[in-house]
Amino acid sequence: MKRHRSLRCLAALAMVALAATACGRSNQGDAPTGSASRAADSRSAAELLPDPYRQKGVLRVATAVGYPPMEMYEPGTTRLTGVDPDLAKAVAGRLKLRVELTNAAFDGLIPGLESGRFDLVMSSMTDSAQRRQAVDFVDYFRTGGVIMTKKGNPQGIKSLADLCGKSVVLAKGSSNLRIGEEQNAKCGEKMRISQSEDAPTGLLQLDSGRAVATIVDYPVARMFTEKKSGAYEVLPEQYGTAPWGIAVSKSQAGLRDAVHKALQELIDSGEYRKILNTWNVGDSAVTEATVNDGQ
Repeated sequence: MKRHRSLRCLAALAMVALAATACGRSNQGDAPTGSASRAADSRSAAELLPDPYRQKGVLRVATAVGYPPMEMYEPGTTRLTGVDPDLAKAVAGRLKLRVELTNAAFDGLIPGLESGRFDLVMSSMTDSAQRRQAVDFVDYFRTGGVIMTKKGNPQGIKSLADLCGKSVVLAKGSSNLRIGEEQNAKCGEKMRISQSEDAPTGLLQLDSGRAVATIVDYPVARMFTEKKSGAYEVLPEQYGTAPWGIAVSKSQAGLRDAVHKALQELIDSGEYRKILNTWNVGDSAVTEATVNDGQ
């Protein structure tokens, strides 16, 4: 089921804002407010880790399954797998901690982080200004929507402008719907836009010929092209790109800095890119770890 994390339900974000007030979160004033590049401290990630985490020996990471290939269950099991679980294990390894992965409802992730139930959230979560009122983000992934057509791209679509005058299906409430509608406002000959419940049901309209194109989040598009080889084609350009981040409580600046350094170490070693390539989403890799780099 398509669950674009940048435009999750407004009620969930309202809960986050309420939690920020109710929990009396401490903002120590040293959290970066803009793009923060490579960690300048010469110490390793493990050396930067605050003592309480080192003494516990475990890093509790929460995610919300149902957004493959980013986070999902292994078939027939309750074992978490995907890009985010693999990166969580790698980050914990750099911090010399054992990782404890938990599946939770998406709208409960930030409140759970702030209540101390989790140490980190890794769940394809867009680094947005509204969320940064409650948490800090270590940004690790940058992605957007891509155009999908039937294999062979029979309509010869090359860009958003080529969707004008054509039948297009877009998921309800998604940022990709907004991208399509913004383009439609520029079209001389308007698109014929239908709305699907999610990305998979939208692809059924491509299969039946009721639509000639759709716009889907890049990681999901790659998954579907792999799953149904020969059925679909993904155009290379991404639209509405934004960073996804590892969420850390604003009261835990030390942990944030250690995770920032751990991610940079993984990037420098090549392990980070290897994980993304394993899941065929290497095109969304970042070249440098940043903090609070969203819009």
